[in-house]
Amino acid sequence: MLVTLTIVRYKKWQIPFAFLAMAWFRFPLYWNKNISFYKLLGSGKNGTFDKVPDLLQWAVLLVYAEGKQALNEKTLDAGLGKSILRWLQWFKCESFTLFLSPLEGHGLWDRQQPFGVLSQAPAHEGPVGTLTRATIRISKLPHFWKNVAPVAQQMTLAAGYITSFGIGEVPWIKQATFSIWKSKEDMKRFAYGMKVHAEVVKKTRTERWYSEDMFVRFAILHTIGTLRGKDPLQGIL
Repeated sequence: MLVTLTIVRYKKWQIPFAFLAMAWFRFPLYWNKNISFYKLLGSGKNGTFDKVPDLLQWAVLLVYAEGKQALNEKTLDAGLGKSILRWLQWFKCESFTLFLSPLEGHGLWDRQQPFGVLSQAPAHEGPVGTLTRATIRISKLPHFWKNVAPVAQQMTLAAGYITSFGIGEVPWIKQATFSIWKSKEDMKRFAYGMKVHAEVVKKTRTERWYSEDMFVRFAILHTIGTLRGKDPLQGIL
């Protein structure tokens, strides 16, 4: 299965058009038979769960339909489609795309398993991307936002951390982080070995912060484009 995550940056004067794009892009993506699942996402300021949106940065997540991977191993033509690509080119947007293959995970996104059934981890060496997303219960919002800030700060200092993107469908409520690590072992050391993170994960379960959540690890196959003038994985892949 092929998955792409495209991060798009607009110029400040283009912010109204960025909002318009999030509405208009739904039409060509809905009718695109090359993809089986898509999400149009906003971004947080600091690369993780964040209350403050970055109105210059947006994201598109695509899951390719079965048998369609060969259409888009190096380009975005089959996924985003020509009309969306022309939009991005017209506004001269900077974009960075990760080409991904799901490795393991659990949970649901809008009551679906868009990445298939992922129960066992195949052998994998090299960089990994980790998607953590959740729909936060309204009554638990104060608890969530009080606890995630210390975890986010520690993540950026963890060994093997490369970069991350805070993305989400609904501000403050439907949130996600896509983080990139030099290896699965580095990511696991942070996830399970760092006390603050382990305690927050435990609270999410015992206090039932989420009405729905998902955790998926991906192999990073390829990247195209830049973000803020550079490829964050240059020299790593």
